[in-house]
Amino acid sequence: MTTKLRSTARVRAGRTAAGTVKYGSLLIAVALTVLPLSVVLIASLKTQQEFGASGPFDAPGNWFNFENYVTAFQQGNMVQGFINTTIVLVISLAGTILIGTMAAYALDRFHFRGKTLVVGLFLVATLIPGVTSQVATFQIINGLGLYDSMGALVLLFMGTDIISIYIFIQFMQSIPTSLDEAAMIDGANRWTIYWRVILPLLKPAIATVVIIKGIAIYNEFYLPFLYLPSQGLISTSLFRFKGPFGAHWEIIAAGTILVIVPTLLAFLLLQRWIYKGLTSGAVK
Repeated sequence: MTTKLRSTARVRAGRTAAGTVKYGSLLIAVALTVLPLSVVLIASLKTQQEFGASGPFDAPGNWFNFENYVTAFQQGNMVQGFINTTIVLVISLAGTILIGTMAAYALDRFHFRGKTLVVGLFLVATLIPGVTSQVATFQIINGLGLYDSMGALVLLFMGTDIISIYIFIQFMQSIPTSLDEAAMIDGANRWTIYWRVILPLLKPAIATVVIIKGIAIYNEFYLPFLYLPSQGLISTSLFRFKGPFGAHWEIIAAGTILVIVPTLLAFLLLQRWIYKGLTSGAVK
């Protein structure tokens, strides 16, 4: 009896320790995430004099000082940045979904010579850092006459998303081939099967790709800064406040909050679609 009680006590102690470690690690992760955002928020409410004379965690003199937000929104030309970002975002997402679902349909449903090689090359492409190929990429974009145009960004965003193809393949493997066979018996060709049978069933995966890819495009800085210097996207608009003689960090902080808020709201509203899309293909 005593041995059984000791065993029960050990199990309870182990569970308590595991729970403490789990929740302790979650609290640390929350602190590491919220702390930088808090510093940016506090800095956005300070004047230029307060920012230079106070520490990062010192409270601003006026918690309702929104002059930095007005300056960032107007002088940063953020309205045009939002418009340009929306145009690039919508076209890039539409092209990514169309190309990604077609590629996944071909790789999953068709059997052809070199299929294993193609899948392997896709995998290798995900392992190559994008920076190492920027010289060749820039020469291609410039040769096509797309430099300093939105077409360059759209082409790059659509053509460099191997992860989306793997997400579509993973989900498509859960769709039984009997649906294809039944549609072919009814006289449907491959295009009809893809458009009317497969594509509607890929809605959870499409939602996942739209959210993940959309946030990535929204936050991208390097490609718009390099390939579209004459027009600002939302990620490059804040760069106007940094010059050779210093930077207005309090205004940049306010603009950063303006940029973060839409992404944060989108994630909070659509996070269930992210988890559902990432796991449904593996569960079915």
